[in-house]
Amino acid sequence: MAHDIAPPALIVPAEYPELRLLAWNRDPARPLPEAEVFALYEANWRHVDQDRLTPRERALIDRLTRRWGAGRMLVR
Repeated sequence: MAHDIAPPALIVPAEYPELRLLAWNRDPARPLPEAEVFALYEANWRHVDQDRLTPRERALIDRLTRRWGAGRMLVR
């Protein structure tokens, strides 16, 4: 059965400045599954400096939100 959605990718926190900060207690060079990265952003959004997000990181967050959050990020 063909799927329109690509399989989950692995994301390296070191490649995204704000994600690297959120993953402070992990090896930033170790790839993480997309769902785990989305969960990190969602649970820790209050710590993300949105003014420091690069266009690439914003695009990542948008993609993860569409895929893993059904278009919504539940943040406080």
